[in-house]
Formats: sequence, C-alpha cells, structure tokens
Amino acid sequence: MGMRKINTRSFRVATRGTYREINRQIVLNLIREHQPISRAELARRMKVRRAAITRIVRELLDHNDVVETGTVLAARGRRPTLLRIQTSGRLATAVDIRPTRTTIALADFSGAIRKREVFPTPPRPEDLARELGVRVTKLLGDVGSDEKCYGIGVVVPGMVDRRGGRVLYAPRLGWRDVNLRDALAKFVDVRVVIESAPIACALARLWSLTGDSRAVNNFAYVSVSDGVGVGIVVSGEVLRGEAHTAGEFGHVSLDPYGPQCACGKRGCWEAFACNSATSMRYIAEVRGAQGTGGGAQGAGNGARRGPLPPIEGSARAPSPAKPSPAARLPARGPGSGPGRVAGLTPITPSATTSRGR
Repeated sequence: MGMRKINTRSFRVATRGTYREINRQIVLNLIREHQPISRAELARRMKVRRAAITRIVRELLDHNDVVETGTVLAARGRRPTLLRIQTSGRLATAVDIRPTRTTIALADFSGAIRKREVFPTPPRPEDLARELGVRVTKLLGDVGSDEKCYGIGVVVPGMVDRRGGRVLYAPRLGWRDVNLRDALAKFVDVRVVIESAPIACALARLWSLTGDSRAVNNFAYVSVSDGVGVGIVVSGEVLRGEAHTAGEFGHVSLDPYGPQCACGKRGCWEAFACNSATSMRYIAEVRGAQGTGGGAQGAGNGARRGPLPPIEGSARAPSPAKPSPAARLPARGPGSGPGRVAGLTPITPSATTSRGR
C-alpha cells in the first residue's frame, strides 16, 4: 500500500465535488498554457474521453471563465473550436511598496497594464493605507461598467504572514508587526492580499513560464533592489516556512566584520549586494579616481569634494581611454557570488533567476 504523508493538523476532507474541481483546475491550467486549444487536444493531454472534457468546458463557459475564439482546420471531420481564458473585463490591482516610493498598477488577467501611478511612500503604515485607499478607489472608479476588479495584491520588502495579512518585519521600511491588510481593507471594497516581494516575484516567474521552461518547477528567484530577497519554488509550490521567513537569505551574515545592514547586523548579503551598497562602491571608486580620498575607506566618512557624475551617464558613455568606474566594479559587490552559493546550494534548485531594479 502506498501512503503519502498528510498534515493532520491542517487538511480538507474530500467531498463529492473534489474530483470535479481538480479536473476543472487541470483544464484551466492547460488552456492557459496552450491557448488557443481545442477540446480534442485537451482530452489528448489529459488522457480522458472527449465527453468528460465537454462537460467541464461547458461549466467553464457558463461561468465565463473561458471563451470560444473561432475554429481551426482539421484533417477530417468538423473544424474544432478553440478555447482561451477569459481576460476581458477582469482586472486586478497591484501595489509595490518600497522605502522611497510606492507604485500602483491596474492590469487585466492577461497581464496588460491599463493604468499606473507612482507616489512617495509615507513613513507611517496607517498613512500609507489611507493614501492607497484614496488612490485605488479613484483608479477603480474609472473602470467600465462591464469590468470588475477581483482583488488588490500588495507586495512588501520584508517578512509577511500572508494568511494573517501582517507585515512581520520590514527593516527597510522600519515596520514591525503591521496589519497592513486590514488597514487597507477599511478603505476599499475589494479583497486585499499581502505578499513578500521576493515570493511575489517567484510566483510571477512561475506563472509566466512558457515553452520548455514550464518543466522547471524547482527554482530560486533572487531579487536585488533596495534589499536582497529570495523566493524559493519547490515542486511548483512556493516555500514559506513555519515562521513565514523562508528565503530571507538577504540577512544571512557572510562577514561578521562587514558593513552595517539595515537589520542591525553586520556583513549581511544585503549589505554587500543591495542597490545602495553598489552605489557606495561606485562613489568610492570615483573618489579614488579623482584623487579625493581613496576608495572604500573614503566612501564611509561622508566626505565629498565636488559633484559626482551620474551612474547612468558613466555606464552608458565610458571614455575609450578611461573606462567608467561602474565598469570596474564587481556587478553586485564581493558578497553577491558567495551569498548565492552559501544560501542556495543546499536547496539544489534546477534554475536560479536574478533580477534587479
């Protein structure tokens, strides 16, 4: 007898509709990944009879979850009708919170951005919730009468209890134990979901995979911006951990005598590889090149003589005789490579994706 381990403290008993719901989700995923697709092709991929697919598709059509989009030539017989996921009129709102600015975007279910706006992030979470409520309400007030927003997804650079809707700890924001979901829900009439930024990136990557890359169900997504975070996907599921802190490799110390991190420790991967650390190395390198105080040591004392050239300009237009300081710097500092090796090797992902903003 084969037996799979089940968490006996958290489970749902199968009902008469469980089998139907599982097959319904399989059909929806197959349509999304291979659309446009015919009923015959769905039956072939699921290895079931055409009649079984017909019943499920009829339910999906009745609920407006899928739409028929014409026919295609066939070798013989009737032309098969093609199916697509219904995305028209179905909207979602995304909120990306960062220490200095917050971005709101309204998109349809195909991922097409309809509207987007950016504003400075208020320091207090209650003020941010109020500001978001006003802006999101105004944004949704402009949608058509035949359109509907199904939810608001908020991503935060920190540790998040997704079920409770709480930001457990976000050092870059200076937040600890903030119930952001309920604070925002007071101002909007749409479901609100809070998620950690690197986990949200990993989920986006998982749902956007195409072609042969769909087979990659074990990977790590390294997000580098104001901080460093890792989203881990194992067997197609995001790894969260008991305390909702899985993937917090950014605050693993690589050097106890290294630079100070926003979390209070020294030598964290984030302290070596985040955007501000890269900018400081650039500033130190420029000072050294200008003879104004010598490299990394001068970068920390706050001394500055004259304006520094912008990173973008130097990186895009280096002098042939004198390479830009940005070109001479390691991509993300001395801790970037060792951080990835130390943090991700024990997980043995089949792929690692790094993105910076």
